[in-house]
Amino acid sequence: MAAKVVRFGAVASLLGLSACSFASNALWPSLGGGDRPAQTQTAAVQRTTATGPTVAASPLPAPPALGTTTFVPPAVTQGVSTGTFVGGKVAQHRGELIALQDQIIGHNQQLQQVRTQTTEDSQRYHGTIAAINSRLQIGTTPGNPVLLGQWRSAQSELERLSGDVANLNSLANSVASDSAMASYLLEAARATYGLAGAIDEDHRQLAILEDETNRTVVLIDRLLNELSEDISRQTAYLSAERRNLQTIAIAIQNGEILGQSLFNRAFANAAAPADFGAAQAAANAAAAQQQFGAAQIGVGEQALVVIRFDRPNVAYQQPLYNAVAAALERKATATFDLVAVASAQGNAANMALNVTRAKQNAEEVLRTLTDMGLPADRVRLSSTSSPDVTTNEVRIFVR
Repeated sequence: MAAKVVRFGAVASLLGLSACSFASNALWPSLGGGDRPAQTQTAAVQRTTATGPTVAASPLPAPPALGTTTFVPPAVTQGVSTGTFVGGKVAQHRGELIALQDQIIGHNQQLQQVRTQTTEDSQRYHGTIAAINSRLQIGTTPGNPVLLGQWRSAQSELERLSGDVANLNSLANSVASDSAMASYLLEAARATYGLAGAIDEDHRQLAILEDETNRTVVLIDRLLNELSEDISRQTAYLSAERRNLQTIAIAIQNGEILGQSLFNRAFANAAAPADFGAAQAAANAAAAQQQFGAAQIGVGEQALVVIRFDRPNVAYQQPLYNAVAAALERKATATFDLVAVASAQGNAANMALNVTRAKQNAEEVLRTLTDMGLPADRVRLSSTSSPDVTTNEVRIFVR
């Protein structure tokens, strides 16, 4: 595997970045300028390799817990015929309640089946992901076809989980119809009290029916709430795992483990308790700083990462991931300036070619970051050139 080359050093202050002038291409504002001091455009870099310690990879997140309640409606008390009109209405409402409860029993059976299927699909998916990560953890060849096959299997298993969520949504719609029917029956039972021609036995049976209908309404509400929680957790889980799969694809391409999606890291750090977040951030930042020598994560005038494209196929992905992950540990809302630095040495044709290549390198790094899960709106692209650099660079700053 090709050695990774990453350099760091003091570069332009972030104040200078925010005050940059813009070129005609809106995507590529220029940081350069003839009157700009040379020391603010260059970086004193230190050569280091990516064989040192890495930021600790987050453990594989457990699948969300599903509800465990079994929803069985209370039995409907049978009544006797009184021969009155009101007694006939009570019998009609009782039959409608029994039919509704039969539907609830069927929907409860569907729920338990979907939960069982979701658990099985989730276990298969996590088993596949664990196997991929275990192989990546010890190192493997870039683009290992066995891992690619496992990745495709994981993708298929994740789609099955998506189908399970769709089944939960469909079931929730059916239960919502049950809820509307139960509310109607409850109102109808209460309205029956106002009908003329009833005897005491009619009202006694009607009171029992009203209580049992009310308990059915409560049961359906609980069923809907638990379904809503299951759907919400599973939907968030699927979204996070899709991003993680994207990051795993990069890891397989490079033959080494990265970690969970940068988006998921940022979200988890924002939601984590302050004391845990601070401890984890300190540990990850220390590990990244040890790997990257003089680089200081999140400090104003120093680059988080400097990647020198002094050879074909520079393998920068793992150090880049570690550095950005550590920065997000320290500040979950961090954004990044990605600067393409072109060498200004040589004639005009060489300089123009260097500018084009530097921008292409920066766009490649941006694609890598977004594939790792970093939202594109967290990154700002810009470009500059310097006569003090001998090869094109991409520098990343935290702000």
